[in-house]
Amino acid sequence: MNQGLGHLPQEPVDRFSRPFARFLRIEALAAVVLLLCAIVALALSNSQWSVPYLAFWDMPVGIKFGGIEFSRSIKRWIDDGAMTLFFFIVALELKREIVLGELRNPRVTLFSMVAALGGMLAPALIFLLMERGESAIKGWGVVMATDTAFVIGCLAVLGSRIPRDLRLFLLSVAIFDDVGAIMVIAIGYGSHVDWSAIAWAVGALMAIFTMGRIGIRQVSVYSAFGGIVWLSLDLSGIHPTLTGVVLGLMTPARSWVSDNRLHAILNKVVAYPRGEHWSGDTKDRQDLRRAGVAAREALSPLERLEMALHPWVAFAVLPFFALANAGLPLSTTVVDWRLAAAVTIGLFCGKPIGVVLFSYLAAKLKVGIRPKELSWPLLAGGALLTGIGFTMAILIAELGLDAEHLDSGKIGILCGSALSAACGLVVLGWLTSRHQRRKTAGASSARSNS
Repeated sequence: MNQGLGHLPQEPVDRFSRPFARFLRIEALAAVVLLLCAIVALALSNSQWSVPYLAFWDMPVGIKFGGIEFSRSIKRWIDDGAMTLFFFIVALELKREIVLGELRNPRVTLFSMVAALGGMLAPALIFLLMERGESAIKGWGVVMATDTAFVIGCLAVLGSRIPRDLRLFLLSVAIFDDVGAIMVIAIGYGSHVDWSAIAWAVGALMAIFTMGRIGIRQVSVYSAFGGIVWLSLDLSGIHPTLTGVVLGLMTPARSWVSDNRLHAILNKVVAYPRGEHWSGDTKDRQDLRRAGVAAREALSPLERLEMALHPWVAFAVLPFFALANAGLPLSTTVVDWRLAAAVTIGLFCGKPIGVVLFSYLAAKLKVGIRPKELSWPLLAGGALLTGIGFTMAILIAELGLDAEHLDSGKIGILCGSALSAACGLVVLGWLTSRHQRRKTAGASSARSNS
């Protein structure tokens, strides 16, 4: 009996919905781990182990060849190196949404993109209006990005009550925010530009593109050239995490081996009789190797890389980032309350105002299409969650604020993110529960009339 007949037939949408659901599950759990690590970092930085704890992350680590030394602190390795993988995953998810998901409709994509743009510009403007000191020169980027993991974690708290369209809208806005933030980091927070190093980076990217066109599929080769891009951007003065975004968007989203070809190749292997005949350079051994390659290449490089790297990013890179950067010794911190208030209000007020306003303009001017199940009240409630800027906000604060103002910026980030999460959960909980009560009342009325 054919075992496949015991299952429902697969539809094309399953190729998108299942990876999307897996991504949401990992991100929701990652938000819990990230929150716990942030709490641990805050606790340790205000305990008797504060000095050794903070000193550990500033410990230099690197390599030295004669007179050439390449090193940086553990915190910098996490911020500049490991976070490149985070941006790589963000770019992979964005490309999958655009190529395979519901963002294939350009006008739906534009709606989320315009909303994300408003969510970046409005808080930056509010920050600049409130904070006119020296910290305003580079601190404006702190309030621009949304933390994807925490937003998805908040939506997971409300469970199935959250409509799919709202979940997808907030996810796409957060991802566009993160891509925009890395562009801000690369352009606004870089040092003097070394054009010869940029030429090396461009050359390595052209080599990666060429290898993809001629059919080279070894991940190790691409990883080596990706390392060259990272080193070149690092030397160029542009923040090297931009490497993750560029390589993620370059990763192919289509599989090399079709389902029909995969089944045909596997059927040839299954047709062989049982026995010890899989050794030597024989035709059956060649068919077996071909089946292994076909099984691997039936998934696109984008899917394989996301499946392999996403858990590591979610449960290793981001937690270590929180442990290294969320420490805040409150007893010794001299708080610049003006700066802290500007960051808090920029995140808590500026983000949702920008998202809602630009979403309305996109719909009014017919630039983009608002999803059918995404009502304006739900969009506004969800927009409150975009003020959770933890990971990206701290990363930009580390780059843009000097040591004197960094802790004040972190206080603003924590306050703005906490307020955004609390208010967003309350408002969305109220809206969705009211919607459910209406549906229940309508169903009861229909049953009584019948």
